[in-house]
Amino acid sequence: MKRRANEGRSRREWVVDRLLRGALWAAGRLPYETRVRLFGRLVSRVVAPLAGYNRRVRDNLALVCPDMPEDEVARLCRDVADNAGRTMIEIYSGDEFVERIARMPMTGPGQKVLEKARDEGRPAIIVTGHFGNYDASRAALIARGFRVGALYRPMNNAFFNEHYVAAMGRIGKPIFPRGRRGYGNLLRFVRDGGMAGFLVDQYVASGADVTFFGQLAPTALSAAELALKYDAPLVPTYGVRQPDGVSFEIVVEEAIPHTDAVTMTQALNDSLEAITRKHMDQWFWIHRRWKPYRQWMRETASTGP
Repeated sequence: MKRRANEGRSRREWVVDRLLRGALWAAGRLPYETRVRLFGRLVSRVVAPLAGYNRRVRDNLALVCPDMPEDEVARLCRDVADNAGRTMIEIYSGDEFVERIARMPMTGPGQKVLEKARDEGRPAIIVTGHFGNYDASRAALIARGFRVGALYRPMNNAFFNEHYVAAMGRIGKPIFPRGRRGYGNLLRFVRDGGMAGFLVDQYVASGADVTFFGQLAPTALSAAELALKYDAPLVPTYGVRQPDGVSFEIVVEEAIPHTDAVTMTQALNDSLEAITRKHMDQWFWIHRRWKPYRQWMRETASTGP
């Protein structure tokens, strides 16, 4: 029975991957800006309702912004999926995306911190979230001569993961999959003076009890621990999508002060929350950042009878 279920899941994943490959191929034949806008609309109007993304956006907003007006919730259901679609096709646009990002403005006090680390051959830890285009800041830094490696979580759909990883690699290398081997390779890269990129907004069951939008959001301490271990600056950075929908401002914030890993990780979450509150439609509210039942079980276990 289990084998049959796995075979059924594998077939479904293959079909989904083929449909996505076809859509990505077709979009890639279009001029860049047309492609980005069209793919955003496709994901917003077609994929999101079918895949349950709208329900996930609503559930997340009900948890952390329960008083939000219905018209704003409806807008975010549409615009969040649109941004997600644009992000996907931008990542698959490879050289065209990188060439455009290289010309985008980079702002913020953290830029000088990263430049100093680069010039001295010292490592730095760069942290972003599923916001705007989460690969824009990595692409922008690589284009400016920074050695940036990234840790990524492989996709659940193995068929899709194969070409998704290849697309990320065309934006810049090295990239390392989460796991013992990938993390070990990342450590060697950092020890050699490389800059490591992390996504902070992933639910990690074994992570620290920190919060995001006032709710418990267990988060890995890896980025902060690496910064402390190698005396490296810990710098939040974001690719903020601009009103035209196709350009970005690369924001490099002030480095997080070195204290302890939990305090620093909370500061990273606070940084992402602050920029999300300014651009609510740019964070991936389709993301399973909070898992209320698991969190309730976790809190119950920690408090006891």
